[in-house]
Amino acid sequence: MSVTDEAILKIKQMIMSGELGPGDRLPPEQELSERLGLSRSSLREAVKALGMFRVLDVRRGDGTYVTSLQPSLLTEAMAFVVDLHQDRTVLELMEVRRFLEAAAARKAAPTVAAGTLEAMRAEIELARGADVESLVEHDLAFHRLLAQAAGNDYLVSLLDGLSPSTVRARVWRALTQHGAVERTIAEHESIVRALETRDPDVAEAAVVVHISGVEQWLRTTLAAQEAADARIDGADGPDGADGAATGQAERAGS
Repeated sequence: MSVTDEAILKIKQMIMSGELGPGDRLPPEQELSERLGLSRSSLREAVKALGMFRVLDVRRGDGTYVTSLQPSLLTEAMAFVVDLHQDRTVLELMEVRRFLEAAAARKAAPTVAAGTLEAMRAEIELARGADVESLVEHDLAFHRLLAQAAGNDYLVSLLDGLSPSTVRARVWRALTQHGAVERTIAEHESIVRALETRDPDVAEAAVVVHISGVEQWLRTTLAAQEAADARIDGADGPDGADGAATGQAERAGS
């Protein structure tokens, strides 16, 4: 374990033990480094790392504080990592989203509020006739309402963290797949009707069908893209340099 990792672990233990709680100010650097038996440089690196993970908040001229430790803050790091995905890993992210959102629907079905169902219907209506950018916004809002209905803040935050990568997939789908907008709206309506039954199995199935359709479209699209890249590489010769560049350009324009 590096000295920085050791410093991170010791600060984490202070929070887990209750010695430091949400909103608490950390002792001055010199005092804390002596108490933990760490160098000031390793402590600074640890504080910097925990700041990136939104565990600590460094306020210039004021000190370092423990954040609220709310799920929405702590899962921001995951959203950052998710944004670094490559094309093929989108499928894995969509699979995770299917698992989580299906679980959210199952948990929400017995207790979902009438107001939530009305808000979900409102997002569906706003999506009708909307341009692609607005459609994606209403799509995200619809799925967030579903996640919130499960009553688990970490689940909401995890699904929010997966949204940046799925936005690109949704835009692709709306732009290139015939009837995608109409199909998305119809599937959202099916999810609302399933939630109205208060049956967890029915609600879960409606979500699985919806997200599986997006997954299948992505799988088909990526396979076609890889086949096209392979043909270009073959046409450009053994080194495939020109073909690789062309393939990357095509992906960037998707």
